Amino acid sequence: MQAVILAAGEGRRLRPLTKNRPKALIPVANKPIIDYPIKALLECGIRDIIVVAGYRKDHVKRHLNSLDAPIKVVEQKNQLGTGDALRCAAPQIRENFLVLPGDNLIDALSISRIMARQNSVLVKDHPYPSNFGVVMAEGDMVRSIIEKPEHAPSFSVSTGIYHLTPDFLSHLTDNSLTDSINGMLERGGHLGVVMAGEWHDAVYPWDLLALNKKVLRETSPAKSGAIDRTAVIRGPVLLGKGATVGPFTVIYGPAVIGPGAEIGSHCAIGPFVSMGDRSKIDPFTLIRHSLLMEDVQVGSHSRVTEAVIGEGSAFGDHTTVEPGVPLVEIEGTLIRGRFGCIVGDHVRADPLCIFQGAIVGNDVQIRGGKMISGTDACQDGVVVV
Repeated sequence: MQAVILAAGEGRRLRPLTKNRPKALIPVANKPIIDYPIKALLECGIRDIIVVAGYRKDHVKRHLNSLDAPIKVVEQKNQLGTGDALRCAAPQIRENFLVLPGDNLIDALSISRIMARQNSVLVKDHPYPSNFGVVMAEGDMVRSIIEKPEHAPSFSVSTGIYHLTPDFLSHLTDNSLTDSINGMLERGGHLGVVMAGEWHDAVYPWDLLALNKKVLRETSPAKSGAIDRTAVIRGPVLLGKGATVGPFTVIYGPAVIGPGAEIGSHCAIGPFVSMGDRSKIDPFTLIRHSLLMEDVQVGSHSRVTEAVIGEGSAFGDHTTVEPGVPLVEIEGTLIRGRFGCIVGDHVRADPLCIFQGAIVGNDVQIRGGKMISGTDACQDGVVVV
């Protein structure tokens, strides 16, 4: 069996985090999201994997070339839709195949279930079905899939994972894969329902915190770095090569600390923290329930909770990040989320800043002593004085 992973989209609803990377390469527990569906496929014995890349395709190719798996990459030159993306892979398809989004978490058990049923879709009940394709079914057969309805008639949603035959390729359109599926059903085709086990998607930036927490629960402890003899490690913690932990610091697992990271003295890290490679945490700082990408710096005497911080960003001393519940507009829709901050890449914040439910764009500079909330600083490149 073959598998086609669709990783050509940008993930606009996750801005500012997707300005410099596609959604499939956003790190969760220090690994790009696309690594998780690839891992599930390999565990189920699927080795013939095709990835469709488009937005920031060179980044995707570079990462896939670094993996120990023979993955073919095809290009979608124009992001016309998931139907067109699958069509780009069609010349490589010779047998029954799975289609998967490259930006979801899926477990191997779910993959094995859908492998066993030809012409089927993996479905899952979701509390917010209007963010997905809602599956209308009779028994275990699909009647139709309604894409992102304003008023969802069901809580059962499509995960975007299908087991299809090569005959399906004749039904493809340039629009969404859902349109192609509905077209096949209208012409007398059939599609069965398979229930998913573990499946998670990040629709909005703050959803990454839940994904990070989910993956971190499965952390296997390992310590390759240098830990001061007075430091304390509690619970499962993965400490990367060359990472250092200073005196009297406590790390509460589950947590993943990337290679070359530096954690100063008298810090409290975790639980549910992932820190990217070469991150630096100054003394007397607390970080909990947060996702820090590579080369992030947090100054001393800071308190950071429920934060997603982009690559190369730096917070000054005495920074406070605490959860808020702002109402933010994303693609014309007002959405209320709960988070401390969502920060893009290469942001610089001076000391004594407070973030509460804040979305901060890329390359933003924030002068000292500012209170940032909601979308006060969401525009890329602004200077907040």
